[in-house]
Amino acid sequence: MNVLNASAEQDFKKAAQADLLSMGLAPLRDVAQSISDLRAALDALEVLGTESTAKRVERLRRQLDAFEPSVTMVGQIKSGKTSLVNAIVGQSDLLPADVNPWTSVVTSLHLHPETPGFKNSASFRFFDEDEWDRLVSGGGRIGELASRAGADEELEKIKLEVAKMREKSQARLGQKFEMLLGQQRDYGYFDRDLIERYVCLGEEPDADDPDISDEQGRFADITKSADLNMERAALPIGLCLRDTPGVNDTFMMREQITIRSIRESRICVVVLSAHQALSSTDLALIRLISHVKSRDVVIFVNRIDELSDPQTQIPQIAQSISDTLAMHKGPEDAQVIFGSALWAGYALDGRLADLPPASADVLREWSETADLGDILDEEDRGDPIKMAWGLSGVPALQQALSQRIVDGIAETTLQRVGSSAFNLINAIAATQQMGGADKAVGLGEKLEGPAAQARLSEISAARKTDLDASFTAILEEFSGRMDRVQASFLERATASLIVHLEQFGDATPWTYDPAGLRMLLGSSHKVLARKSKAAFEAAVQQTSEELGDLYTAAFGLSAEQVGMVVPRAPQVPAPVTLGRTIALDLNGSWWKRWWLHRRGYKAYASSFYELIKAETNPFVEELRDDLAQSVKDTALYAFDVFLEEQHSVFATFDRMAQADPEELKAIATKNAPPDRKALLGKTLKTLNEYAS
Repeated sequence: MNVLNASAEQDFKKAAQADLLSMGLAPLRDVAQSISDLRAALDALEVLGTESTAKRVERLRRQLDAFEPSVTMVGQIKSGKTSLVNAIVGQSDLLPADVNPWTSVVTSLHLHPETPGFKNSASFRFFDEDEWDRLVSGGGRIGELASRAGADEELEKIKLEVAKMREKSQARLGQKFEMLLGQQRDYGYFDRDLIERYVCLGEEPDADDPDISDEQGRFADITKSADLNMERAALPIGLCLRDTPGVNDTFMMREQITIRSIRESRICVVVLSAHQALSSTDLALIRLISHVKSRDVVIFVNRIDELSDPQTQIPQIAQSISDTLAMHKGPEDAQVIFGSALWAGYALDGRLADLPPASADVLREWSETADLGDILDEEDRGDPIKMAWGLSGVPALQQALSQRIVDGIAETTLQRVGSSAFNLINAIAATQQMGGADKAVGLGEKLEGPAAQARLSEISAARKTDLDASFTAILEEFSGRMDRVQASFLERATASLIVHLEQFGDATPWTYDPAGLRMLLGSSHKVLARKSKAAFEAAVQQTSEELGDLYTAAFGLSAEQVGMVVPRAPQVPAPVTLGRTIALDLNGSWWKRWWLHRRGYKAYASSFYELIKAETNPFVEELRDDLAQSVKDTALYAFDVFLEEQHSVFATFDRMAQADPEELKAIATKNAPPDRKALLGKTLKTLNEYAS
């Protein structure tokens, strides 16, 4: 009986948690319904089409299967970021809140809707040997800067620290250390112990303390990334949350990995602590998000449970954040949400009575004036658990993220799949008209089969060559512009240094703000995005017109009958690499003493020029060689997919044009049943909604 009661209590708790976790997810439920509608339309398309159509349909299904919006969480160490992730996931103790501050672990939680038979799993990747050497041999990013600047004393300190880290890792792992580098470990489960083993430093083993395990943090130093697959109650669609280690890391060992995570996710949540919300010293954090669209940045101010007077302090904190972002060119009008991961955790576990007294007092006080908008209705406001959950800010955060997913990647994905499927269904509809027509009307008379096929190949080859040439020219212009921006910046900075030395000598430290360089490189990126979009749109427009003429000449079909939908230009990734720290961003004592290592103004200027050139080269190279090239590759791939789609449409038309009267009659008979016509009409209507 007790077992049954315990089981019933557990079921009740899970249902209560699901009720909480569903708040703010209404926009994602709409996306789930749209995906379901598209899947049904694809199933119908497969029934109505040919074997060739079925292959295209399967490809579109895979695109829907792969749809997994992702959100990257960034913030300072100890901002409560991991506790917030745990609350969003619905398990208050899933990830250790004290993630090792000296590793570059990014923990990706792949959240799946509840599905019968689903099993949790985990994968952990280790640094390869080259990555590990770059990470620790030179002291990480700061060591690289210190070495370049000639700050020998600081460099030695850093090397000593990372040498200790390496020795500790080798001692912990023994002979396995070298063997593990570059490897991946997969598990068909995960629990807190397993997670701590790979992503949390933990505490050093203590024979007198049995609670401290020698397995804690065993692989943390060499773990590069962690991927956890799990179910999440009330979630309508798959979602990935990336929990990144804090950005205020002296060695900046994880900066580039965090930047990569932001670029891949597009949506970014900046988690701040209410006691140190955002100040002018948080420039590294502001730089990380300054090149992400304001619409794709949400700022969550955590730990309001620790405020003494939330009614007064919260508006002040909000204004301070706004002022700091404006002063340092951060995202404009970024949404700011206030909350408490602590309240969320206690609400999830149904333990509000156990809240620390001071936190409970703040919760009661804040509940009297907080504006919960449409998060809670009047009935829910009378429920202490739901009220605490609403005040925690998690539902508001979920709502903000859901709407950004709907307006961004979801809309793009649904339109792309819908337009491709719509082109295929339109071809089927047009062939049904052809199947019921008399061969004598002239199908194929203007341009016979082989000639039409040759014309199709000619159009495809010519337009692909033109688009490739257009992007080659755009990238060459972009590269030249970047080089000019860099050279101009170096010349201005060097001139400023010489003026400073002439006026003040080398006794006074000199500083120079690299914000101008970032702004000009950002402007170059905008030009790249604009021209890339224009080139792609011009190419698909010309191609669609030429294909329309071909369909008319070869098959007697008008543009209206074909109903071709052209793809949208792929989105150009944000230049988040511009958030990378360079020497001029740092004003520590080691940087100021750099001047004392030089003698003579010319030596100052020459050394400075080479130092900053070496520092800014990664900016230029990554934007030019990685980002710009990826823009070209993505555009060419999207254009190829469009052409493949049209080749499939052409093959469908050509089959009908080449069919003999008996075959045409058989096709017409196959398509004649009312239920088949109804299915075609319904599918056309559904796909038209997403293709437009």
